[in-house]
Formats: sequence, C-alpha cells, structure tokens
Amino acid sequence: MSEQHFPIYYEKPKQIYSRKYEAQLIIYGATPAGITAAIQAKKQGLDVIIAEFSNHIGGITSNGLGATDFGAKEAIGGLSREFYRKIGGYYGKDEQWTFEPKVAKQVFQDWLSSYEIPVYLKQHLQDVHVEDGRIKIITMEDGSTYQGDYFIDASYEGDLMAKAGITYTVGRESNATYGETYNGVQFGHPHHQFKTEIDPYVIPGNPNSGLLEGITEITTSEKEVQGSSDHRIQAYNFRLCLTKDESNLVPFPKPPNYHPGRYELLLRYFESGVWDAMNLHTMLVNGKTDLNNYGGFSTDYIGMNHEWPEASYDERERLFQDHLNYQLGMLYFLANDQRVPQEIRDEVAAWGLSKDEFEETGHWPEQLYIRESRRMITDYVMTDRNCLGEVVVEDSIGLASYQMDSHHCRRVVLDGKVVNEGDVEIPISPYPISFRAVLPKREECQNLIVPVCLSSSHIAFGSIRMEPVFMILGQSVGTACALAAMQGIAVQDVSYSKLKLLLLEEGQVLEWDSSIEDDPLKRMEETFGKE
Repeated sequence: MSEQHFPIYYEKPKQIYSRKYEAQLIIYGATPAGITAAIQAKKQGLDVIIAEFSNHIGGITSNGLGATDFGAKEAIGGLSREFYRKIGGYYGKDEQWTFEPKVAKQVFQDWLSSYEIPVYLKQHLQDVHVEDGRIKIITMEDGSTYQGDYFIDASYEGDLMAKAGITYTVGRESNATYGETYNGVQFGHPHHQFKTEIDPYVIPGNPNSGLLEGITEITTSEKEVQGSSDHRIQAYNFRLCLTKDESNLVPFPKPPNYHPGRYELLLRYFESGVWDAMNLHTMLVNGKTDLNNYGGFSTDYIGMNHEWPEASYDERERLFQDHLNYQLGMLYFLANDQRVPQEIRDEVAAWGLSKDEFEETGHWPEQLYIRESRRMITDYVMTDRNCLGEVVVEDSIGLASYQMDSHHCRRVVLDGKVVNEGDVEIPISPYPISFRAVLPKREECQNLIVPVCLSSSHIAFGSIRMEPVFMILGQSVGTACALAAMQGIAVQDVSYSKLKLLLLEEGQVLEWDSSIEDDPLKRMEETFGKE
C-alpha cells in the first residue's frame, strides 16, 4: 500500500464552481443523524439536500464502528431500529447489531437512493449568511451555494452551528457549572489505566532527559482539583476492521511517517509484564473485527486532539494524518519491531487490514472517530443528572441508554507515576433527551436544529454520543423541521405535543418502560469486561 492511497481529511478544491442548490431543508453532514433526518423530512413531504464535508457517507458507522454501542436495544426505535433491521436483512436475519463497514455504507446508500435524496460530497463549508435570525444561504469553498428555508447541522464538529454564530463550548465544564458529579478533571477511575509503574523519562531515572512521547505534562495531587474545568476533550482513534483470514488479509504496512520512539512507553509496559493493547477486539461478521481502545496504552491517541474542534481544515488534516500515523504505526511496531516480545509480534502479525474494506483508501477507514467536539449552549443543557435519572425532561425526542463514557483526555506524570486522566464509565438506565437541547437560542437562529453537537455537558455527551442515538435524534429533528416548514414558523415554535404524536406514529421510543428488565452494570461489563 503506497502513501498516496491513505485517506485524507481535507484537500483544497482545485476548481471553483458556481453551482446553486435550493431546497426546503439543507442538511450539513451525511452522518447517520443527517441521513435519518433527511429520510424523515422527505417522508413528511420536504425537499431535502445533504451537503457532506468528506468523500463518504455514514460517518463512523460505515467507517469501522461495526460493534454498535447501543446500550438497551429496547430504547431504540424508529428509523434507527430500521437501520439495524436493514443490516439484518443483508445477513438473512431479522436484526443485526454487528456488521461490516461496507455493508453499513451500502445500506445507507440504498436507503438514500430509495427516497431520491441527493448527497453532494467534498463540500467544505466556508461561509454562513445569517439575516434577521435566520440562515439564508451557506457557501462552500468550491463556490457551491445552498439556499434553504431550514437547516440541520448533523456534522460531528458543529461547523455550521459555529459559523452561524451559535453559542457553544469546547472541553470539560467543572462539576460546579451545572451541579454535576462526574464532569471536569477526573483522576482515580480504574478503567484503562496502567497496571504497573512505568518510568516516564527518556533516560530512565533522569527527569532532565525529558518525558517519553505521549506524556504531556508533570503534575501533582496538590495542583489537580478533581472536577475542575479545562479545555480538553476525550481521545480520538480510528475504529479498524481487521481479519485473520489469509485470503482477505493485508499485512499492516509501514505508515508514511513512522516513529518507533512513540511506542517506548508501550515497550516498557510489556517489559513490566502487561500486554493488553488489543484486548477490545470485537468479532463482527465473516471473520472481521472492530478494534477499539483498551488498557493503559492502545489505539486512542490520548491528549493529541484538543485542537481539532476549533482547528482550520488544513490543521485538521495534519491532526488526521498524525492520528493515522500513530495508530497504524503502533500496529506495525507491534508486528515488526525486534524489541517487541516474539509471542506478541506473532499474535499481532496474524491480524491484518481487511482487503475488501475501504479499497480506495488503502483499507484504512476514511473517518476519524470524533467522539466529542463543539457542544451547543442553549436554553436547556443535558447533564449527568439527566443520565442518572435525577432530572427527567418532559419533552423527550428519544432515549439515550449507553453508560456515561468518556475516554481519557490526557496522559501525565502524577506524583512520579504515569497516569491516564479523564476516563469515566458510569452505568445508567435509559433516559429522555430534551427537544430544547437541539434548538439554538431563539435570538441566535430560528431555522437551524443541531442533533449531534447538541446542548450537553461533556460527561452527559459521553452517554448521548452513540450512533444509534444520533439516528434517533436525526429522525426527530427531521420531523420538527417538517412541522416548522408546514407552518412557516421558527423551529422554537414547533408544538411539542404535535411533534410527540408524529414521533410515536413513526415508532420512536420516547419513554422508558420500567417494567423491562435492565441491568446497566451488567450491560457495561458485557461491553468492556471487568477490567
């Protein structure tokens, strides 16, 4: 696999066009939320166009996240549930919750085609024109313009929301901000920590030699305040589709910018007796897996994504390639470096990239897993009190049911020990998400809805951020836009009672049936194991 075949995040358009598109509803982002929003709005009679930044549709669902993070299946209805039934149909089953990326992509493509919804790719947002509190037109770098009556920002980053002047935040609020328990700086949680003490210095025992790569700072217990705010967000990675099937296996190639020094900390971890970097390796279908992060040092590129939400497209491309080189480099290192114990090299080398996945990008997924980026601030903010059932909203547009789940935000030396900081995994029962949390403040914009970068604290977003939930929210906001368009009103004026009735008719689950047997702790342990 040559260097030019690796995926890229951004390439500046070489040609300027004057293409003009008009529709009642313009959706920015062909993520699962954008797709279900488009389908539902089209079902309700609206003309719909999707403009997608990248060269692919389906977001992370069609780019390696084949082991769906679903929480309680009974909380998933409507188009979200229909997606998993369509996946099941491909495999000859009623429903299927694990799947190959290429199958998810095909299901999304066929679904959009059946509703004749156009999707325009490589649409890099440049400008948003807002007049009298309404978005009038959005312009792309290639000169294309999109004029609509209503807009949905279904992107993972919230770029449309930001350019429209909507208030938002990035990072972790303090617990004091919204009266929470699990927000802000979080030390002491046991998950995905180093199980042994590792010397953090380039020259062992010599602090003057500097820190090993991947460790961002030295701190002390006296300096760190549990639950305090900062600018950091949870780590990103690529969700990889791997196989052991020799007829479909591509050995891990050496990445374009390979730096084995990045993995010195991992090597020392082996030498201390721990090997668990590939433990969260979930079997899918046809001999393929979804490789995710596990343990103290794994596929998450901890602490190296904090600039992403506010970064320029060029800077995001640099960060994208840095993440690719880190993660592919780790696999190449594990399979080939002579310093790695032979049994580990043999184990890792038995795996490879799936030859029949991502064939145009060197069998590497095109979508980086943007677990968290901007988050809107509006009249209602979802918090961990919603997740814990301490506060229950009465304007539900769907349920979230996955645990509060933040990956680590940084790796530091704390009181002389290497420590990962930020991971939180707290079991919860299904809870409703407020309609108000997807609506910007009236004075900021009256024809935009934001189902992905919705109004939520960092830690509540760690529960809400799952792809089935985004599909649920997409369908709900597509319905809301249709209701607004029928009456020519602001999205904030949509009647919740009318919205609720339509959502229930479409099979959405808006309230949790407490009679259903549900063990949140068991669900969490089944997903991650007892670490």
